[in-house]
Amino acid sequence: MKVSEILNKDNVTISCEIFPPKMGTQLENYKAVVAEMAKLKPAYLSCTYGATGGTSDYTVEIADTINACGIPAIAHLTCVSSTKEKVHSVIAELKERSIENILALRGDIPEHADFPLPDQYKHAIELIREIKEEGDFCIGGACYPEGHPEAKTMDEDLDYLKEKVEAGCDFLTTQLFFDNNIYYRFLYKALAKGIEVPVTAGIMPLTTAAQVKRSISLTGNLVPKKFISIVDRFGEHPAAMKQAGIAYATEQIIDLVANGVNHIHIYSMNHPDVAGKIMDNLSEIYVR
Repeated sequence: MKVSEILNKDNVTISCEIFPPKMGTQLENYKAVVAEMAKLKPAYLSCTYGATGGTSDYTVEIADTINACGIPAIAHLTCVSSTKEKVHSVIAELKERSIENILALRGDIPEHADFPLPDQYKHAIELIREIKEEGDFCIGGACYPEGHPEAKTMDEDLDYLKEKVEAGCDFLTTQLFFDNNIYYRFLYKALAKGIEVPVTAGIMPLTTAAQVKRSISLTGNLVPKKFISIVDRFGEHPAAMKQAGIAYATEQIIDLVANGVNHIHIYSMNHPDVAGKIMDNLSEIYVR
């Protein structure tokens, strides 16, 4: 099933993201994670693509396993870790395995990398157009409620986002955010630009103090004082921090749904237990 069909319904949906193994010897263990995730009955599951090519060989394999579990799969595809030849090869494999959904990304450029090379796509827009020409895929894109780190202004970032949608994006998924007001303001600005495709809210339950620090350093996201207080109080107590992180993510989702946001994407970091506890907390809100 195409994700656009799922997102165009009025009911609440919760989807999750997982990542593939770095080595083939880990593949069966990761397929077991997929099976556990599938038991939670998410609306769909997406599988990431290695930013440096190290894990990209197994993205299609994991996406195929997701489909085999009866859950619609999204396979990520990036410019950074793919030559144009590789992109065409992956698209052909996705067609062969009846995987209908692709999340098209530029990807994070590794330090000291020479990008783009002559045989690479420079921007996600180019990749989206290529995928659109190659087959009847449902294509997703990324968006940044606080603005892309490389954009000079939010207005510039939204202009680029509109180009992505016009190139063929059927839906968008946000980068993680911790303050829902940032997401609401972003939606208003996007609508003002004429961006009308579904925008799924990306939520990451931060369950360790180290995870919080890493997330902030990578994204530069604004973290509300309320969440900082949680880390200060529970950061050195792993079980308490995990419980508090799950509770915070649950509260975010409840607020989003109460304000008319029906589509939530959990960056679950291959932890079915964390995603499962959030869904259990929402048992009367998200009917599986």
